[in-house]
Parts: sequence; structure tokens; C-alpha cells
Amino acid sequence: MDSFEIGVDDVKFLRGCMDAIVNLVEEGALEIGADAISVKAMDPSQIAMVVFSAPKDAFSNYKVSGTTKLGVNFADLSKILGRARAKDKLVITQQENKLVLEFAGAGAKRHFSLPLLESSAAVQREPRVEHDASVKMRGSEFKEMLRDVALVSSHLTLHAKGKEFSMNAKGDSAEMDSVSEKGEKGDFEVSAKGEARATFPLQYLDDITKACPDDSQLMLSLRTNAPLKLSYGIGKASVIYYLAPRIESE
Repeated sequence: MDSFEIGVDDVKFLRGCMDAIVNLVEEGALEIGADAISVKAMDPSQIAMVVFSAPKDAFSNYKVSGTTKLGVNFADLSKILGRARAKDKLVITQQENKLVLEFAGAGAKRHFSLPLLESSAAVQREPRVEHDASVKMRGSEFKEMLRDVALVSSHLTLHAKGKEFSMNAKGDSAEMDSVSEKGEKGDFEVSAKGEARATFPLQYLDDITKACPDDSQLMLSLRTNAPLKLSYGIGKASVIYYLAPRIESE
């Protein structure tokens, strides 16, 4: 039987990773491989997908034999990680049909056992889209733009052309338009080989960017009326989301 023992010195980092997953899906398959821990899952409505990966060097100890796939309730796991104390170290192992988390710090040890779930979901495949434009900006800047949209509408349109990126929304009583251009700041960049425009639900964009650190670089990949690819890093881990567009009827 394949086994593993994973040590985590920075539990806050792992909590942030789990939150990035939980904001879209509550449960799914956690794959523990020789080189990384990963998750690939669709949300229940099949509108969005999360692809998460944390390399083995993101952990203080990584003893893994073979590849193990575990059905995990990420919401429960995130809550347990939230109980870590300031200087706690964490060790994660498996005992039969349970995921075991041992916190050690300040002269005390605490154990949590999380029952594993039946994992029957089919392996998800990432959308294959040739995007026409990419936009880089700070996570904090994108989240501020979403807060502006929230005052106006439940949907927003992302538009990239040349060196310009815009976000606009129309509601029953107000409209909002935000335009960003490449300037002297190195934390904003647009690269477009063609014009790209698509409309997305605000709630999903809100959910998938919640866990993005404010100072992290956020990348948007766009194509007209095609799934959005949105990615950012949490420490050494990477999170990629795909979000289906709302196709406007003529």
C-alpha cells in the first residue's frame, strides 16, 4: 500500500491553499504524488474548474511512496487547518480510511482525524483554449475592480485590446467602466494578439479570487466568448481556474 508523511511548518500557507479550493468546491479528490500535491475539480454547476498544485519543496518534509488519491471534504479540512496555533508544526498521514493531522507546538500535541470520502468523480480535463489576450495585475487591483462592479451588476464584461484592459458592467440603475493601461508600473501588463471580450458572473470571479494574496501577481487569459483562465500563486503553490462565459444573445 502506498503511504505518505507530509510535514508543514507554515500551516497558514496550507490553509490559504485549501481556501482557494473550498471557495469553488467543497469536496473532491486530493492526489498525493511523488513530486506534488494536486487537485483538479469542477464546481457542482459545471461552470468553473479549479486546478491546484503544490510542489514537494513547499513542505518541510515530504515522504511519499507511489501516488495516492483521497476523497476529501476540503471545507472540513480547511476548518481544521484554521485551528493551528501560531508556532504549530503539522504532520499529515493516512491511517486506514482517515486523513490524520497532528499539530505539535508549545509543549502540546493535537490530533484530528478526517474520514475519507468515496471518490467516484471522473478525471477532469482542462479546457484547451487558444487565448488571444493575457493580462497581468496585482490581486488587490483586480479585487478592487470587482468591488466596483458589485455596486452595479451581477455580471461583468472583460475586454482586452492592444495595451488596454477594461472591465465594465451595466445594471438597472447604474453603469460602471474601469480602464487600465500599461504604464510605468511593472505590476500591470497587457499582451493581446487580438481583441478579446467576454462576460462572466461576478459571484464566481469573487469566489475564485478571494484567496489570492493582495500582492500576488494575477494572470487573466481571454478569448472572445470562451472560458476565462485565471491564475495566481500562493507561496510556492499555483492555482488555476477556468470559468465559462455568459454568451449574450443577439
